[in-house]
Amino acid sequence: MPADAASAPLTAGTSLADSPEQGLPIPQRYWAMLVIALALTLAVLDSAIANVALPTIARNLHASAAGSIWVVNAYQLAITISLLPLASLGDRIGYRRIYLAGLILFTVASFGCALSTSLSTLALARVVQGFGAAGVMSVNTALVRMIYPPAQLGRGVAINAMVVAVSSAVGPTVASGVLAVASWPWLFAINVPIGIAAIVGGFKALPMNPGHESPYDYLSAVMNALVFGLLIFAVDGLGHGERFGLVAAEALGAVVIGYFFVRRQLTQPAPLLPIDLLRIPVFALSIGTSVCSFCAQMLAFVSLPFLLQDTLGFSQVDTGLLMTPWPAVIIIAAPIAGVLSDKVSSGWLGGVGLVAMTAGLLLLATLGAHPEPMQIAWRMALCGAGFGIFQSPNNRTMLSAAPRERSGGASGMLGTARLTGQTLGAALVALIFGIAPQHGPTIVLYVAACFSAVAAVVSTLRVMQRVNVQTA
Repeated sequence: MPADAASAPLTAGTSLADSPEQGLPIPQRYWAMLVIALALTLAVLDSAIANVALPTIARNLHASAAGSIWVVNAYQLAITISLLPLASLGDRIGYRRIYLAGLILFTVASFGCALSTSLSTLALARVVQGFGAAGVMSVNTALVRMIYPPAQLGRGVAINAMVVAVSSAVGPTVASGVLAVASWPWLFAINVPIGIAAIVGGFKALPMNPGHESPYDYLSAVMNALVFGLLIFAVDGLGHGERFGLVAAEALGAVVIGYFFVRRQLTQPAPLLPIDLLRIPVFALSIGTSVCSFCAQMLAFVSLPFLLQDTLGFSQVDTGLLMTPWPAVIIIAAPIAGVLSDKVSSGWLGGVGLVAMTAGLLLLATLGAHPEPMQIAWRMALCGAGFGIFQSPNNRTMLSAAPRERSGGASGMLGTARLTGQTLGAALVALIFGIAPQHGPTIVLYVAACFSAVAAVVSTLRVMQRVNVQTA
């Protein structure tokens, strides 16, 4: 290779097939990551801001509180059922195309949300917006693998983890700020100019990758949607006390369809549900670590406000401030862990981080009746540091363990593992609160610590596995 080859500019649309080990040259690499960060911020932020705005939206659209929940559920459901199908399609036609198509759809749907005059039209626009967000989330880490050379992949993954943490943390604050000066449609309208800027930047900076010629399995996409859709309805129904017969029927339907879905995937050369990747031990262990850790985080995030306000007597403002150290420390820990993950085993990094998170959760669960704010804050910070140390190395391992041409499948599984853990965590909180309302928050934190401890054990099991880092 000529000496200047690695620094030769790659224009958008240039295929990386001939030099996958290079990544993008600087400064195109920075522009591409800026586009990734902008789009991912929009997708994650919109999942958080709607929760805060639900009461306002319900009043303005003359809808019931129960009905307004679909503003959130429609978005989450659309993302969950379409992540893997879009990731699989990205392997075939290119990640850049899926990413930009998803970003365009998300931006147009955001405009539709802002113009909605009824709950039904808003929920429909949110479904479309969710499909667009899935296009972004399904292949964003696969694109990071194209953007960074393997030796620096951990840094790119760390930026993704930091963006998700920041977006999740500031979501309620952004929503409150917008609602303080404008009506709820502006929560969605502000996405439009940012989305347009990201689209323009994406066409200029994001790299193209060659796909493969295998036909797309549309039946598997439908089966995937049915399995995850029924499973979400069953878990949500269990947490909200729906009739047992209905919940059981939904769960049974998910199991039956899931059985035939998995059997079908075993016959596919590049399956939509990446069973071929799950045969790689370190990949499967990383998925298990991710599901358990995100379940632990969601259990804590949902229960902590109840503990701080109802049990310990802090105000709503105080609660927000006391929970801030958790995501704030992730912003610091994730980039450091990302750099370390290029040199240190992710099994050890993840294990150490999750042990720290487990300790933080146990310390929060055993707070006295009248703790000082600083006693709470440093425990939150310990949890955030542990989660930040785990997340970047874990995601890097998932990506690098998969063959490069299956990066879309790996990226889709990464997002699916996160959503699965979060969904399970939220449902378990509702279930525990229903069984033991008086001591619910404390019990939930103990359960969260158990999931975090299991994740730590699973993470350290990866030390015995050799990660085959794919570069071609």
